[in-house]
Amino acid sequence: MKTNIKHYLNIIAVTSIGLTLMGTGQLLADEKDPADQKHEAAEEKMKAGPNGGKILHSVEPHVEFFVTKDRKIQFTALSEDGKAIPIAGQSISIIGGSRANPTRISFKKEGDILVSDIAVPEGNMLPLVIQIKTTPESKTVIEKFNLNLSDCPTCDYLEYACICGHDEESHVDQ
Repeated sequence: MKTNIKHYLNIIAVTSIGLTLMGTGQLLADEKDPADQKHEAAEEKMKAGPNGGKILHSVEPHVEFFVTKDRKIQFTALSEDGKAIPIAGQSISIIGGSRANPTRISFKKEGDILVSDIAVPEGNMLPLVIQIKTTPESKTVIEKFNLNLSDCPTCDYLEYACICGHDEESHVDQ
C-alpha cells in the first residue's frame, strides 16, 4: 500500500514539474527575441508602398514617398496595414540638390494625396531633406536620404524604393 501511495506521489510530482516547465517554455516562446524584433522591423522597412515607393516610418500615419513618371513627388498616407488612405492634415516640404543652389519643393493636395509643385531636377542622385508635419500643431519630423532614381539590379523598383536588400548601406535612413 505504501508503495502505491509513493508511486502516485511521484507521478503527481513529475506531472506537476512537467506542466510547470511546459508553461515556462510557452512563456519564453511568447516573448520575442530582440534580434527577431530588429529583423522584423528591418523587413517592415524593406516593403514598398502601394505605388512602389519608399515608406517613411518616422511619422504616423506612415507615408509613401513616390516619384512619378514625370519626376514629380507624391506622398500617400498609409493605414496600419499599408493601404492608401486620404491625406488629412499633413504638410510636407523638401529641400534638395546642391547646397549652393538648392531646389525647394512644396506640395498641394490633389484628391487624397500630396503632389509636388515642380519636378525633381535632372539626374539620378539627389540629396533630400524632407520636412513633415502630421498636423499644423505637431512637431516637424525631418527625413534625410539620397534620392537614387537608378534601376535596382535585382528587384522591380528604383533604388530609392528598393526592397531586395542587395546593398544594406544604401537603404539606411539617415
